[in-house]
Amino acid sequence: MEWITAKSILQRVPKDGQHWFGIEYNMNLYKGCCHNCIYCDSRSDCYQTADFSRVRGKAQALEILLQELSSKRRKGVVSLGAMSDAYNPWEEHYQLTRGALALLARYGFGVSIETKSDLITRDIDLLQQITAGHSAIIKLTVTTPDDELAKVIEPGAPPPSRRLAALGELRRAGLYAGVLMMPILPWLTDAPEAVDRLVRLAYEQGAQFIYPMWGVTLRDSQRWYFYEQLDQHFPRMRQRYQETFGQAYVCLSPQAETLEALFEEACRRYGLRWRMQDIIDGYRRPPEAKQLTLF
Repeated sequence: MEWITAKSILQRVPKDGQHWFGIEYNMNLYKGCCHNCIYCDSRSDCYQTADFSRVRGKAQALEILLQELSSKRRKGVVSLGAMSDAYNPWEEHYQLTRGALALLARYGFGVSIETKSDLITRDIDLLQQITAGHSAIIKLTVTTPDDELAKVIEPGAPPPSRRLAALGELRRAGLYAGVLMMPILPWLTDAPEAVDRLVRLAYEQGAQFIYPMWGVTLRDSQRWYFYEQLDQHFPRMRQRYQETFGQAYVCLSPQAETLEALFEEACRRYGLRWRMQDIIDGYRRPPEAKQLTLF
């Protein structure tokens, strides 16, 4: 593990608590990611992360975080996993994420986690403590129910079957958890039957929500990396993307409307949340809580 210097770990985010899953702070303990997902937006030039596939830890991250948390008067929800997966393979040994969760629990902060790794189940005890003191939401990113396809588009990540099994374990532990179903890759993962199957599998594991995106974002370095991978694994697919989307940033599936209708019908059938505000309300204001009456 290579270590890099960090001046700060915790950052306030815009639209405090009203936007991305109700988060108020953002935190990245590692830089880079070895999941090697062919579509990863974090490869974009704007993030200035050279050699993104190489994971580096932030030196003295927990000492810096301790100072920052102890000085904050507002106890908000802290996001983990926005730029690099907090549960990369090195986390099993170095435990920066586990140490950070322990600090969040100690100081009464909430947490919002996005991950493709089943290693998150190791920290169920701390996630339960955080839930008891504030709130916690866990999002397992699953873009396809097909383990074989995932080996190509997400070669360094645990297979979807393991992620879904981890979802079930988190739910049995009483944690608020669901699926982040994004991106959906046009002509690769946007078959209606694949979306329907994924919703059903998530439901069977006890998911409380699924949040989708019916396409993929592409820009600068990210776009060219993605196209290189298409050339290697899906011949002639690059041309299809270029002819359809040109230089567009958001590349929606041609089936987006159909997929959205199918998806929402399935979510209603299974009783799953899919709207952002409903998902936020589900963990920030638990639905089982009842208002006390005067008498």
